[in-house]
Parts: sequence; C-alpha cells; structure tokens
Amino acid sequence: MYTVPAFRSDDLASQHAMIRARPLGLLVTCARHEPVADALPFLLDAEAAPLGVLRAHLARANPQCDALSASGRALAIFQDVEGYVTPSWYPSKQDHGRVVPTWNYGLVQVHGAARLVDDRDWLRAHVDEMTRAHEARRPAPWGVADAPEEYIDGMLRQIVGLEIVIERIEAKWKVSQNRSARDQAGVAAGLREIDTADALRMARLVEAGGPRGS
Repeated sequence: MYTVPAFRSDDLASQHAMIRARPLGLLVTCARHEPVADALPFLLDAEAAPLGVLRAHLARANPQCDALSASGRALAIFQDVEGYVTPSWYPSKQDHGRVVPTWNYGLVQVHGAARLVDDRDWLRAHVDEMTRAHEARRPAPWGVADAPEEYIDGMLRQIVGLEIVIERIEAKWKVSQNRSARDQAGVAAGLREIDTADALRMARLVEAGGPRGS
C-alpha cells in the first residue's frame, strides 16, 4: 500500500482495534492470474500469533476457495471512516488560495498465509463465536442453538472455514496530518457540522492526528 510517513501507523493495538470495529473486510486473492475480491466478516484472534490470526468462512462454491488452496496466500483490507474534505474548511484558503479538495480515510491491510478449514467442529465453534460477538449488545441475543440442529448442520455443510496467519499488517490514516494546525481545526469543525457518526469519528481522528485517542 502506498503511503507517506505522515499517514502511516505502525501501532498494532490501533490496527487491531480498527479490525474489530470494522470487521467486514475485503478478501483478495489471485485466481487464474485475475484478482478476485469478496467481502467477508472476520474475527481477530490477537493472541494466536505475534501479529494475530484472522478467521472467517465462505461458501464452498466460491471460486476463491480454489485460489486459496492453490496459493495459500491472501490479502484482507479493512476500511475505517472516510469522507470528502472541501478546501472551504481551510482557513488558509483566505490567506493564499493555494488549496485543493482531498479525501480523508483510514485503511488496514493484512497479508498472510491462508488455509481453508474443512472441519465441522471448527466451523460450528467459529459461527458460535462470531454470533456471540455480534449479538452481545442485543437485549435478547440470538444464539446458533436457537435454530434447529439439522438446519444448522445443513448450513455448515455449505461453507468452509478460512484462517489467515498475519505476516504483515499495514495501516494508513490520512486524516489531514499534512495540514497546518489551523487547517486541521477547520476540517474538524466542518466535519462536526455534518454531525453524522462517521463525520464525528473523522473529526476526532483529525484532532488526534490518527487513531490514538480517537
């Protein structure tokens, strides 16, 4: 991933936190010399390897299964909030006018060794864990055991597990770090006027200079 030092983040805790907050990643492999991409929800196990392990599942019919079996490699891309930045938010626009629009965003890219897991017990434990993770905040959480067992068995037969041992992780938060303090304050103020959840998070990222403290 192309980046410049101002936008790069090597803080593993922040990288992991973003994956957990935005778990729908883009899985990218190469099949027959063509890139293939699918969106998958991932679970991160930070303790299973020095940089962590990602786990997911995909349909057996998905062509990425063949690509993963052949190469044993995968790229997973996770995106934080993003948004347009108008030059009108920069106080420096009034000083000299030498400003242009840009786009702020956050990305984490994970490269690693991938393997498919064709094991019913592994899959059941995986979907149980994923369900608990996403149902935890609900007042009456749904559990896999709430569905008929034969139905769950049939669904499990249609999927295969995926495990990616993270070998390299890169993060880029482009959040106006290359602008002056005045311009950064202007961007944050403009975002707060938009007053959406994503705009407010981006405002905090701009004020903090990155994911720490956001």
